[in-house]
Amino acid sequence: MSAYSLQENASLAGRTTFRVAARAAVLADVRRPEALPELLDYPWVRRSPLLVLGQGSNLLLAGDFEGLVLSLAGHDIRILDDDGDTALIRAEAGAAWNDLVDWSLARGLVGLENMALIPGSVGAAPIQNIGAYGAEAADFIETVDAFDRLATQSVRLSSAECRFGYRDSLFKREPERWIITALELRLHRNRPLRLDYAGIREELATMRIDAPRAVHVAEAVARVRTRKLPNPALLGNAGSFFKNPTVGHAQAEALVRDFPGLPVFPAETEAARKLSAGWLIEACGWKGHRQGDAGVSDRHALVLVNHGRATGLEVLDLAVRIAESVHDRFGVPLEPEPRIIGARFPSLGRS
Repeated sequence: MSAYSLQENASLAGRTTFRVAARAAVLADVRRPEALPELLDYPWVRRSPLLVLGQGSNLLLAGDFEGLVLSLAGHDIRILDDDGDTALIRAEAGAAWNDLVDWSLARGLVGLENMALIPGSVGAAPIQNIGAYGAEAADFIETVDAFDRLATQSVRLSSAECRFGYRDSLFKREPERWIITALELRLHRNRPLRLDYAGIREELATMRIDAPRAVHVAEAVARVRTRKLPNPALLGNAGSFFKNPTVGHAQAEALVRDFPGLPVFPAETEAARKLSAGWLIEACGWKGHRQGDAGVSDRHALVLVNHGRATGLEVLDLAVRIAESVHDRFGVPLEPEPRIIGARFPSLGRS
């Protein structure tokens, strides 16, 4: 089997969870990362833009891509080291994230259960530093293997070198430089479970689980997510479209005085607070709104959806209108979570 395959004028409609129509000048499916230097050294590739695509669960294509779209197909997951209490896991970039969650739970490893059912590939997880229900990928990632396009060589980056933040990382800030090929994660067998977030205990009670294990938490999270979020296989979406915005402590207090019920959470510093983007959007009346085939989920105001034939530009136009209305009413700018290709999301200044 060859190390990679190439396809010209390739459709990308089935390569993203938004399922909007778009095409790539060339699509490369790479089965072995050691082939990357050869592939990236072709003269046309060196002159062309490059988009690394996993399962497309955090991407909005607002137009065709006039360059090379590269997809890593390796999906091996294995244990590198196991001392009985912890295990070091290596997962290739092409594996589905939820497959990694299931794989780890089947081996009695604890930690990823709160991130069950997050769509996307393992390689995409560190870019966005994915997270849910009180956990995030950076909590467990020890090393990221990547191809550095600037240095034209494979490198290993420690967790500290990845500069992880809230839905942020070195890879997100320098998307043209890095191609993630694998992760190494440290998982425990006796790590305390995280139960005090967003209804997990309540769901476990509904399941009649009195002494939960990690597999029960994963099931509870999957049930909550299934109720709240539309299935991308049935209704095109990329999950939460906007980040929860961070504002100063004083501004958060003023907003709560003016808008009782606004959820406020701790932020990375004592001087800041995080607000619920979903609450802000729903308060502006957008939940369930439809603009042609672009819309907002009637389950969760944070989720923009493609009802069938929406273009990426139509979804983006709706997102901009939503952000403008939130800024006009609350003075809070919203920032999209998905990467947007082919157009730019306007920056709304802080009041």
